[in-house]
Amino acid sequence: MRTVRTRKIVTAAVLGAGLMAIPAVTSAMDASNTVTATLSPLNDSGVNGTATVTVTGNKLDASIDATGLLADAPHAVHIHFGETALHECPTQAAAGADGQLATLEGLPFYGPVVVSFTTSGDTSPASVLAVTRFSTTPGGVLDYDRDTIKTQRAVAKAVAAGEGVVVIHGVDYNDNGGYDFEAGTSDLDASFPAEATDLAACGVLND
Repeated sequence: MRTVRTRKIVTAAVLGAGLMAIPAVTSAMDASNTVTATLSPLNDSGVNGTATVTVTGNKLDASIDATGLLADAPHAVHIHFGETALHECPTQAAAGADGQLATLEGLPFYGPVVVSFTTSGDTSPASVLAVTRFSTTPGGVLDYDRDTIKTQRAVAKAVAAGEGVVVIHGVDYNDNGGYDFEAGTSDLDASFPAEATDLAACGVLND
């Protein structure tokens, strides 16, 4: 009887140790990891800034600050990622014959949109052009903060690994204080001017 009792005690101890290990594994999977990006200007926009994203599980806490943007205008901001992309920002050399670096011209470098940094509501790629829900920029300054942005775990993992690229869109090419069609139409949606969606700044999120 003593042997049976001893086995029961040992078995209970092992099971208890296993159960205690489960929260630790879960915690490790959902440990927070913070990545930052220095946002540099494209299309001679004069835009500079920083982006900080903390990844916890499949949730992102984001803070983005930038200056030099077209004042009081909506600026779409996204995280781009693609498995076959280069995980980097394009240079101006990627622009077409018109010399304007457009969103689709940057895809081989940073991949498609995976997160839309809207101020409210949906943050998925479906909101890529949700103009009314992106930040406007009083005095040309972007001050964006939003927590608990849900995304796919694979996307969150890629961002934490330094493969996400933050892009700010919106360039006032003719300096007339607003978006217009003088520089053509957007390569994403012809109902938008190119000025509203062409690249203003870009930075890779990494450690």
